[in-house]
Amino acid sequence: MSLEEVQDVRTPDATPDATPDATADATPDSDPPATSKSRSGGWAAVRPLLLRMHFYAGLLIAPLLFLAAATGLLYAASWQAEKIVYADELTVARVGDGALPLSAQVEAAKGAAPEGEVVSVWPGPDAEATTRVIMERSGLAEGETLTVFVDPYTAEVRGQLTTVGDALPLRAWLSTFHSNLQLGEFGRNYSEMAASWMWVVALGGLALWIGRRRKRKAQLVLPDRGATGRRRTLSWHGVVGLWSVAGLVVLSATGLTWSKYAGENIGQLQDGLGGATPAVSAKLNPGTDAGGADEHAGHTMPEGTQMPPPAPTADVGLDRAVAAARDAGVTEAIRVTLPAQGKGYVIKEQDKQVPVHFDAVAVDPADARIMDELRFADYPVLAKMTRFGIDLHMGQTFGLVNQIVLAALAVGLMFLVFWGYRMWWLRRPTKDRKLSVGRAQPRGAWRKLPVTVLLPLAAVTALVGWFIPLLGISLVVFLAVDLLFGFVARRRAAAAAA
Repeated sequence: MSLEEVQDVRTPDATPDATPDATADATPDSDPPATSKSRSGGWAAVRPLLLRMHFYAGLLIAPLLFLAAATGLLYAASWQAEKIVYADELTVARVGDGALPLSAQVEAAKGAAPEGEVVSVWPGPDAEATTRVIMERSGLAEGETLTVFVDPYTAEVRGQLTTVGDALPLRAWLSTFHSNLQLGEFGRNYSEMAASWMWVVALGGLALWIGRRRKRKAQLVLPDRGATGRRRTLSWHGVVGLWSVAGLVVLSATGLTWSKYAGENIGQLQDGLGGATPAVSAKLNPGTDAGGADEHAGHTMPEGTQMPPPAPTADVGLDRAVAAARDAGVTEAIRVTLPAQGKGYVIKEQDKQVPVHFDAVAVDPADARIMDELRFADYPVLAKMTRFGIDLHMGQTFGLVNQIVLAALAVGLMFLVFWGYRMWWLRRPTKDRKLSVGRAQPRGAWRKLPVTVLLPLAAVTALVGWFIPLLGISLVVFLAVDLLFGFVARRRAAAAAA
C-alpha cells in the first residue's frame, strides 16, 4: 500500500467545492469521531498520525517503489528468459550414454579460451545441462568472469559468455538495473530508499485498512463492487494491499540485507547474535602444501647459489576430488572451486530449491582426503533465515512458482501506487479554479497522542531511523520540509487576518 488511505473524517478538503466522491468519507462506513477520553487516547489518536505519515511517505516514495516493482518484474521474468535466450549454451544437443571426465571437459574449455585461467567448474545439474567452466581473464570488469559451456558427453564447446556469479548477461544486466538502475553506487540509494520505506508504508496502510469501519466484513478482504469513484479505488487499494502486505514486507526486509548502509548494520547485528554464515575451511596443513608457503623457508643457501625451483604441488586431479566429495554426501548441483595457493578443493552444493542442499567439503589435493565439511543443518538459525530470505527474494527457493509470486507482487505494487495517486487526484476540490490535489491529514496529530504512546513511539522511530539510515535521513528531511510549510502557512494566515 503506497499512498494515503483517504481520510474518513472531514478535513479542509471536504468543502462545498468538493465532488461527492471527495466528501464521501463522512459516512457511516468511516470511523466515527472520538466520543471519550479513552477513545481519543487510543486508535482515534494514532490514526490521524498514521494517515499523515502514510500520505507523505506514499506520495514521495511511491515513484521509487514503482521503479523497484517494475525492474523487479523484469528480473522475475529473467529466469525463464535466460533459458530461452541462451538455450544453445545451457543445453546439450543430445543426451549421451555417459558423461566424460570433468578433467576432459576442462581441457576442452581451455582449448577454446586459452587466455583464461580456470577457477571453478560447475557440472550440469541435470542430464540436459552443459558443464560451466568458470575462468578469470584480463579485461573483465570487477565481479565478472568468462564462462565456457561444454557438452559433458562430447566435450563440444557450446559457447562462451561473460557472467556475474551464476547470472548470464541478460539476468546480470537486469539484476544491476533493479539494484541501481545501472547508475553505480549512486543508483544503489534508490533501491535502498525504496526497501527502507516499503515495509513502513505497507504496515501503516495495513493498520489503516483494518482499522476502518465497514458495513460488511467481506469488504475487508474483497473489493466493494457496489462502490463508485474514489471509494471504489480505495476498496481495490486496500484489498490488494492487504493480500500483498506479507510479501512486500518480506521483500523489503530481504532487500535491506544486501543494501549498502542498512545492510552493514544488519550484518553486524547478525554476526553479534552468532548468526554469521559459516564457511568450510580449505586451508592446507603446514608442510603439506608444496605450492603454498616457501618449502625452503629457514634453510640457508651458499652465497651465489641459485635457489632451486619448488617441487610441483601434488594434485589427485579434479575427478578424484569430486568423487571424494560425492562419497561424503555432497551430490546435488555441485560447484567445484579449484585449489588456490595454500588451499585445497572446495566443493559445495548450490541447490537452492526446497529442500535446499548447501552441504560443502574441502578436499586435500594431495590425497583426496576430506579436510573439512559443513552441513547446512549445522548453520545457525539466523544464517538459515538469511539464506532462505535472499533466495526467496531472487525467485529461487520455489522455482517457477516463486518467480510467478514475485511477478504478481510487482504488478500489485505498481497498481497500489497508481490507485494511491488516483485517490490523491480524486480528492481535489473540483470547483477550485487553480490546479489542486488532495491534502494531507491536518498537522498536529502527534500532540493528541498520550505521553505513554508518544515517548515509546519517538524512541522506536529514532532507533529504526538510526539502524536504517536512509529511512531516518529522509524522515528528518520530510519533517523539516513539513515544518517549513507549516511556518509559511501560519505567516500567511496571520498576514491575512491582519
